Amino acid sequence: MSSPPLASGPEGPHALRPLLETVLDALTEGRQARGGPLPAGGPQAVAARVRATVGDALPQKGDPDAVRHLVRMLAEGAADPADPLCAAHLHCPPLAVATAADLAASALNPSLDSWDQAPAASELEALVTDALAAEIYAGTRTSDRARPTVDTSTSAPEANEPHTSTALVTTGGTESNQLALLLAREAHSGARLVCGANAHHSLTRAAWLLGLPEPVVVPAPAGTLDPAALDEALTELPGPRGSLVVAATAGTTDAGLIDPLTDIADLCAAHGARLHIDAAYGGGLLFSARHRHRLHGIERAHTVTLDLHKLGWQPAAAGLLAVRDPHDLHALHHHADYLNADDDTQAGLPDLLGRSLRTTRRPDILKIAVTLKTLGRDGLGTLVDQVCAHAQELARLIQAHPGFELYDPPTISTVLFRPAEASDDTVAAVRRTLLTEGRAVLGRAVLDGQLWLKATLLNPHTRPGDLAALLKLVEGHTPR
Repeated sequence: MSSPPLASGPEGPHALRPLLETVLDALTEGRQARGGPLPAGGPQAVAARVRATVGDALPQKGDPDAVRHLVRMLAEGAADPADPLCAAHLHCPPLAVATAADLAASALNPSLDSWDQAPAASELEALVTDALAAEIYAGTRTSDRARPTVDTSTSAPEANEPHTSTALVTTGGTESNQLALLLAREAHSGARLVCGANAHHSLTRAAWLLGLPEPVVVPAPAGTLDPAALDEALTELPGPRGSLVVAATAGTTDAGLIDPLTDIADLCAAHGARLHIDAAYGGGLLFSARHRHRLHGIERAHTVTLDLHKLGWQPAAAGLLAVRDPHDLHALHHHADYLNADDDTQAGLPDLLGRSLRTTRRPDILKIAVTLKTLGRDGLGTLVDQVCAHAQELARLIQAHPGFELYDPPTISTVLFRPAEASDDTVAAVRRTLLTEGRAVLGRAVLDGQLWLKATLLNPHTRPGDLAALLKLVEGHTPR
């Protein structure tokens, strides 16, 4: 029996071409068999189809047609984020150009734990992460990347003060938020998290994982962190300057709301607190000339979470943690002689271990770089503007419909609504029925003591007719 072909090397492209055709055909067949945004029948039906297709997951002898069968099965049983009626989560349809770049990354398989495993990928990561950090931090000069900053205080810089900033590639908001708290803890020999009741669950979980004190949760009565309550908490909490880290949110998971970033930054500066901004969702507004003003104040944060597999249309994972002061990254330094020996580093080989808590990691930066170069800021900004406009249009349709109640005008691309005068049990049942039938995928959020249906619009190709069809489905499944 001959050895199976490899994806890279001289024969790699020749081996991949027929497989790619098989995969693309299987994706088409699976989508046609699914026929909607979600497979019909619910969890039991999906599980039965998967088990029937897989059979023995580790057979004695292999099946050369396995890729076709399994890809078709996965496509048939997938939630399709490119379907306009699949709008539950911050789960975007990836751009074709980004997906193609991701294939190249998989074929070449660099690992960014040492330079000799990823020579070009490591330099590409440095260039692109610096450019993205410069987009966040006003006054950042990427040409100064190798020069350390002189200000290591907890106060935020003036907007025009030059700083050397960078960003680390992560698996997403959860890892980025955990890294941000780790850097805060190490910068001040301890830290205590102060966050709003609207903060992402990964922040309080990260505090637990890092052994930090119980987080202080500040009220968010209107869905955003209350500055007056934050001021009171920072005034009353004990500890030296810099021991508190405030986490603000730019794009909440439930309603896409943005905390008053400038007010929060002012309070952090006044109280000597460190500021982290979780902009996993809302950070994409930076690409839009029309909407980036909503993030005014983000440049004053010590660290910023950004997910480009949300408002960046990247295949997961494409997370980043932007860091204003690279001195903070010293906490991540780790020595392993086989990866970053001192004499290799002194000879000029880049040390990559301080760029992540992970060792082996794939070059997720390639798909990001290809997207940025292909679309540019204008192209990405247009996509952001389109999904925000779709959210506004859906909100108008809801307001004009007597059978629906709108929670509030959308801030980004998330719209909360519910059938008028329906009970929470009815709202939940409508959502689950649509899921089970495979007709539409809507999320859920509890705000102001009520359960709301959540539509997160991330597909720039959505049309007004799709939005009307979504409302018609909900209306048709709501008992009268």
